Amino acid sequence: MSEAAMPTTSALTNNSEAVHPYPFPHPWNPDGSGKVSAETLEAWVKARLARHQDAIERLLGVQGPRTLENTLRGYDEAVAELAATGAQTALLDSVYPDKAVRDAAQVLTQLVAQASVALALNQKVYQALTEIPPETADGATRHYLDRTLLQYRLAGVDKDEATRARIKELQDKATLLSLTFGRNVQEDVKTVTVDDAAEMEGLPQDYLEAHKPDESAKITLTTEFPDYQPVMTFAHSPELRRRMFLAYNTRAYPQNKQILLDLLAIRKELATILGFTTWADLATADQMMESAANMQAFLDELDSATRGGAEKEYSMVLEFAQSMQPGMEIIDAASRGYWLEQYRRSAFEFNSQSVRPYFPYERVEKGVLATAARLFQVEFRRAETAQAWHEDVVAYDVYEEACDREERASLIGRFYLDMHPREGKDKWFSAHPLIPGVLDRREGEFPEARQIPEAALICNFAGGKPGDPGLLQHSDVITYFHEFGHLMHALLGGRQRWAGISGIATEGDFVEVPSQMLEEFFRDPHLLATFAHHHETDEPIPAELVQRMNRAGAFGRADWVRTQLFYTTYSLKTHTADPATLDLDALFQRLYARFLPYRWIDGNHMYASFTHLVGYSSNYYTYLYDKVIALDFYSQFSKHPLDDPTSMKYRRMVLEPGGSMPGKEIVMRFLGRNQSTDSFTEWVGEEFQASASVYD
Repeated sequence: MSEAAMPTTSALTNNSEAVHPYPFPHPWNPDGSGKVSAETLEAWVKARLARHQDAIERLLGVQGPRTLENTLRGYDEAVAELAATGAQTALLDSVYPDKAVRDAAQVLTQLVAQASVALALNQKVYQALTEIPPETADGATRHYLDRTLLQYRLAGVDKDEATRARIKELQDKATLLSLTFGRNVQEDVKTVTVDDAAEMEGLPQDYLEAHKPDESAKITLTTEFPDYQPVMTFAHSPELRRRMFLAYNTRAYPQNKQILLDLLAIRKELATILGFTTWADLATADQMMESAANMQAFLDELDSATRGGAEKEYSMVLEFAQSMQPGMEIIDAASRGYWLEQYRRSAFEFNSQSVRPYFPYERVEKGVLATAARLFQVEFRRAETAQAWHEDVVAYDVYEEACDREERASLIGRFYLDMHPREGKDKWFSAHPLIPGVLDRREGEFPEARQIPEAALICNFAGGKPGDPGLLQHSDVITYFHEFGHLMHALLGGRQRWAGISGIATEGDFVEVPSQMLEEFFRDPHLLATFAHHHETDEPIPAELVQRMNRAGAFGRADWVRTQLFYTTYSLKTHTADPATLDLDALFQRLYARFLPYRWIDGNHMYASFTHLVGYSSNYYTYLYDKVIALDFYSQFSKHPLDDPTSMKYRRMVLEPGGSMPGKEIVMRFLGRNQSTDSFTEWVGEEFQASASVYD
């Protein structure tokens, strides 16, 4: 199938003329030269922080009654400067190829974070915001104002000067520790040496060709994800899997162990100062979950609901493994993925290598874009002249599919794709909002964009090298859909009156809903047939193969939930225990034994590279909580969701509001009721009983 035959071809057009209205300057192109250095980055950040300070001084200098325009507008401009400056500087810390620039970006990211803490503790700004008459605000503005004032109080703005000084000192230290934790993971790429090529048996042919022996007949593998995942899934050698497992799960160890303990101690002190028993109580105070007690009750419910199913799944896989290797007593942690793969091959006649030829990276990229364009009625136009931070990065402008006004007014936003690993780059898969969008709603029915939203995907997929098609596993494609769901939320939700509620500005425990909802579209064989074509023959993926893939993919969901419960409970317990007596390793091993049946492997220090501990902190429950909501949302679509009008209802009611209303209100608006666990329960229990009618 040629590119011209892809669905919604207008979504994939090139347009070198596309420009941004009122562009926010980028630090990777501060003077139009397309180059950045530590010096130009520092100058750029300080100039943006000066604008941030000017906005604060303007709002504090207002004479007379406080209004939305003379006070909230100035506050929001200060917030917008911090958001865009901090996000783009942090991006360079994560991805820029020059270490000197990354080092400068880390220092400057901390500087921006210090300004953010100072704003959160500024009593004069807080007092000015409280004087705005709330009855003058519309619903979205009132929500923004109420939530801002709540967050001010949770930050400690009402404390005395000495206490606020201590809070700021602790927050600044926490920022540095968090940045250092992430940088240690980012830069610690370990290697595994293979002396005997026989250990590579079972790995795909393209993987073998990309990892040939050197002059001394040795093969070097790394802990980069495209190297790591195939070994853990396909390599027959248990010793190779074990070495790779230990290399991957000792990244940033031991250096991050003490960093994490220091960070936990700071968070505990902050929670105590602010009147909370634990950090988890503080971290949930402004979330949909509302409290750590509610979180624990939610986790306990899922624990009870999935224990039996997970035990059944494990016993089935173990029995199969024992039939293949008599005498095996238990499957160890390094062999989990391998034996799940082998079992799925036997039970469902599905070899996950069989779908990889249908998922070369470039076609997957085009397919994901075409799918999103069709669902949400937008166009993606390649921004050929856009400057970026690396030559491998591509940029797209997003337009409304149909608009009866001038083209410039239909521009929605811009995004960047940085999708393959390289030295010094962040090692995970994530979406990064870069610039919050702001509309000027004072200009009439069709407001102009004062600032369009921008975002980026930072991923580490295979491919990106000459001659390497980048054949992805089906789990990789799901990840692509997941991250693109975040991207659509950032851009489609990025057209608000206020930067502070623009894009992914919902409660933290709603942000994974759009990403996990979009994952579900990957299961639709009609959708996959539009882009999943064999990279050599161009034949579309057979519907029968998709059916077997979906049936195999449904097996092991209870095990997945148990894994998430393990990570979630560890995140919670580390933030409720006393850091002075906390044994990170003992807790990790104890919870592993509680939730997972696989044999523990000594030397596993995965927590040292678990960056969600510094990001989501105690609130990693978000993935499970939002999976419940996402599946409930997806249940509203028909069996053929690609052309279902529900997709535009979803765009209007879930994505476009951004952070302009509470997450629970978004759920109620879309569903007409509160979320239900029914779809989640059905999803977990589906196992391999997928009905053939799904593929009619």
